[in-house]
Amino acid sequence: MQCSWKAVILLALASIAIQYTAIRTFTAKPFQICPAPNPLNCGLGQESDTFDRICDEYPYFTYNVSRKTHILILATTRSGSSFVGQLFNQHSDVFYLFEPLYHVQMTLIPRLSHSKNTADRKVLLGASRDLLRSLYDCDFYFLESYIRPQPVNHTTDKLFRRGASRALCSPPVCDAFAPGEVNIEEGDCVKKCPSVNMTLAADSCRERRHMAIKVVRVPEINDLRALVEDPRLNLKIIQLVRDPRGILSSRIETFRDTYRLWRIWRATGRKPYNLDLSQLTVVCEDFLNSVSTGLSQPHWLKGKYMLVRYEDLARNPLQKTKEIYDYLGMSMDKNVAQWIHTNTRGSNEMSAKHKYGTVRDSAANAENWRLKLSYDMVDYTQTVCQQILHQLGYKAVSSPEELKNMSLTLVQDRTFVPFL
Repeated sequence: MQCSWKAVILLALASIAIQYTAIRTFTAKPFQICPAPNPLNCGLGQESDTFDRICDEYPYFTYNVSRKTHILILATTRSGSSFVGQLFNQHSDVFYLFEPLYHVQMTLIPRLSHSKNTADRKVLLGASRDLLRSLYDCDFYFLESYIRPQPVNHTTDKLFRRGASRALCSPPVCDAFAPGEVNIEEGDCVKKCPSVNMTLAADSCRERRHMAIKVVRVPEINDLRALVEDPRLNLKIIQLVRDPRGILSSRIETFRDTYRLWRIWRATGRKPYNLDLSQLTVVCEDFLNSVSTGLSQPHWLKGKYMLVRYEDLARNPLQKTKEIYDYLGMSMDKNVAQWIHTNTRGSNEMSAKHKYGTVRDSAANAENWRLKLSYDMVDYTQTVCQQILHQLGYKAVSSPEELKNMSLTLVQDRTFVPFL
């Protein structure tokens, strides 16, 4: 009996969708839910319908129908990612999450932290991709499996940095502040609404037109390919980079125990023999691999990738933010502009001096690492990170005097056009 090829394809697609929902994959293989027809099945060889027509006829299986914009800020620690995250957190129509992959790391790291095994790395990255996919679908129940202790009745007070998200400090998640209230302090939010109901968080997520997530626990953009190619997402990646010398300086100041030997080097002028150089080299290697991929403009990143230097954003935050929103095809509302005006002009208040804060003179902060690192540390960094410094347009210095001469910028004028 001759079968209907459309019926067979429809059934196959439905089966794939159900199986994917039931079995969460940990592989980096792109997920394609609308395959081209196989000419060997049901006499399809004589049909002229194309792949595009099939996907047009069954959009509910293949596309993000609402066209919600899914934004991913790809960065590394102490690169200005919290600042960039706030550019979306302040938008009234964006649901923002601060580092949800923290919970994946804390759950899996005890077993995987010292492993160099490629399979273990894939497990960690696979779990991270899978969680991101669920969160972009406003499914917060999957996140619960990584929170310790696990939430009771879908409620927890252990969600990492929940106060950094306005959406999680606003109705329906938190009733302590008025709807639309701005300048909610993270500490006030946690104090007045210590627990998060994940069901209400999911409801709030679905009410917003867009969603943004900041991650510093994904090494390279290649690790995100499966998400980029997932047709159910409208994923836009903003890769934030910063001068590695500035990242190193900021980490030394912030993570005093972890970077204790670097502090000794800076104070004594002698490099400790047991210094963990990977704390610097890994940053440069990941940047180089990621930026090289992004700027080579592979087909799978078309319309999905924008490179942003922290220094450009710090020097002209309003203009650069407008460029970012233009790339995303979104309008920048007044809350974002007001936040930029308030948070990039410096402050003498104690909150502005907090190591994880975002209130500061952004232009002055961009290169102040030059006053904190010794020349021999800078010289070493320039040697091991030479390729990425050159690729991103950061100038090397050749003397202690040049390093400390703040009238000379080390950031070359460079235009990085989004891959559209």
